Amino acid sequence: MARNGHAADKGEVAANVPFVFQHYSRDELLDVLYKMYVIRRFEEGAENSYMRGLIHGTMHLSIGQEAVATGAIMTLQENDQIMSNHRGHGHCVAFGADVNRMFAEFFGKVTGYCKGRGGSMHIADFKSGNLGANGIVGGGIPIAVGAAFAVKSKKEEKVVLCFFGDGANNEGAFHEAVNMAALWKLPIVFLCENNGYGLSVSVARASSVPNISDRAKGYGIPGVTVDGNCVSDVAEAVSEAVERARSGEGPSIVECKTYRHRGHSKSDRNRYRTKEEIDDWIKNRDPIDRFEMELKQHGFGSDEVFEELRQRASATIDGAIEFAKNSESPSIADVSQYVYTEQAQ
Repeated sequence: MARNGHAADKGEVAANVPFVFQHYSRDELLDVLYKMYVIRRFEEGAENSYMRGLIHGTMHLSIGQEAVATGAIMTLQENDQIMSNHRGHGHCVAFGADVNRMFAEFFGKVTGYCKGRGGSMHIADFKSGNLGANGIVGGGIPIAVGAAFAVKSKKEEKVVLCFFGDGANNEGAFHEAVNMAALWKLPIVFLCENNGYGLSVSVARASSVPNISDRAKGYGIPGVTVDGNCVSDVAEAVSEAVERARSGEGPSIVECKTYRHRGHSKSDRNRYRTKEEIDDWIKNRDPIDRFEMELKQHGFGSDEVFEELRQRASATIDGAIEFAKNSESPSIADVSQYVYTEQAQ
């Protein structure tokens, strides 16, 4: 069964019908759209809370990249695992995280996923299979490979989906980890969320290959580049990679080309991109607008249905922010708790 409860049919897909409309029901696809709304409202709510001084530190928003998280994770099964990165709020939401606990973590409250110790870049929930985000560029990739090695060693029927950004593909950890995963045929999918810029440096100025998926050739594994703003294209590519990993054939690299509407982080003054470039992506290539249009075209939704889902998503996020505000703050006496793993004596 897929993570959303659907057993995807692996039959041949008609050339003129997008993958997701072949393999998923109307309710399942509307649930994907709802999660896209929740991700965007979550990050807009987080941004607003930050501007009001309710959240300290910094954060990295993925507004404009919602199709990658939802399209990829909809292909997973219930016991599969994910590894996220510093821009990982959407991954958590798409994987089924409780937005109340996520906002509580942002606000530094004890009801957060990490008891308020982790904040924006370190949300994790091992029980559900969310192995966590990571503030180090590329830092989660070798951890994900370790998790995949554990899965294979235990002969479990799991797949690890590892998200990373375009900047991480030039880190040594990426190359070492992918080489090891390929050598040992580990059940892992490497998903590059390429939003065009590693902080303020464009991919064209930082990488020697036109597509990051081209790196796969060096390790003898499949690599594919897709439109990261198309839910169906993402789901189709990741579904094939997941099936390959689950069948024991080893890893793949899936590159999803997308775009972040906001800066790299809240400290980014965004001077390396033109206003015309940003406006074009927002007005003409928004993943939520595109998925809404596709749902209409295939008779799976209407403006009235979409508005109802938007209102439900907004109410969910409003409630989560209030939950976080009203939650208990940590006690100074407990400052050393929940930091290190407790070893059995």
